[in-house]
Amino acid sequence: MAKQTITVIKGDGIGPSIIDSALEILTAAGCDFDYEFVDAGLAALEKTGELLPQDTIDTIARNKITLKGPLTTPVGEGFTSINVTLRKQFGLYANVRPVKSFVGTKARYEDIDIITVRENTQGMYSGLGQVTSEDGNEAQAMSMITREGAEKIVTFAYELAVREGRKKVTAVHKANILKSTSGLFLKVAREVAERYPEIESTEMIVDATCMKLVMSPEEFDVIVTTNLFGDILSDLCAGLVGGLGMAPGANIGEDAAIFEAVHGSAPDIAGKNLANPTSVILASIQMLEHLEMGETAERIRNAVADVIKSGDRTTRDLGGSHGTTDFTQAVIDRL
Repeated sequence: MAKQTITVIKGDGIGPSIIDSALEILTAAGCDFDYEFVDAGLAALEKTGELLPQDTIDTIARNKITLKGPLTTPVGEGFTSINVTLRKQFGLYANVRPVKSFVGTKARYEDIDIITVRENTQGMYSGLGQVTSEDGNEAQAMSMITREGAEKIVTFAYELAVREGRKKVTAVHKANILKSTSGLFLKVAREVAERYPEIESTEMIVDATCMKLVMSPEEFDVIVTTNLFGDILSDLCAGLVGGLGMAPGANIGEDAAIFEAVHGSAPDIAGKNLANPTSVILASIQMLEHLEMGETAERIRNAVADVIKSGDRTTRDLGGSHGTTDFTQAVIDRL
């Protein structure tokens, strides 16, 4: 059987150090992958003058599986978000953001286990019709939802629920106000729900969902929603388990999947051996699950959980005083 080759984009700021951490842990766990390293973001801009060089795009297309650190898109200056570009380029229509409580984090909740499935390519993020009037006093943007797009993402969420033994899917919308776009999404979500009678299906307006997540998060299992709401809700969910440092993300399409840390590149602590690599380690666990290497994924997750619970060589944001390399070694020692 051919070895799996994984495209690795180390990214900007703390990206290289946390990606190195994840790769060391994968090796220690016995993963025999080949890695192809390519650039994107500021690192690529400095070398090639492009944020997303063609070579990087070709490599992602060839290997189909990518592990990626945080990338910096220069603010303004006409640069489009690299993440948005990648999602469009490869049709990565599903953004999957699981959050799970780890004992030992200073999170406000225990026993959180929620997956947010967010449509990645349509809605307010489709970039359609963005215009500002010449006098700068009026701006417009367009949201687009298609039946096909809504059906794909909702079906993806239910299939995920079935595969992972989840009990409930909540479709989140704003159909009471956005009757056309959110209305279509909700209509399709109801139709798809009927195909999965074994899963409990609920629907909730987005503002009520935010309140409910804060007051009684245990009521949620899998959330499926459109792009803008998913962006907001997935970060809110990350806050329930201790922040973006504890939250991984996957962007999945028919032919390619990109697994990533969801936090920023934190240039202020880059190169100082301070970053908590948990987000990208958890992203690599998602990658292993995608590759049907569930047993290895579980071993790494248990090792990370034990490090955080025991406070052994944890980083400052986890209440410890250690750096990235010590934390990585603590995880490896448990494998």
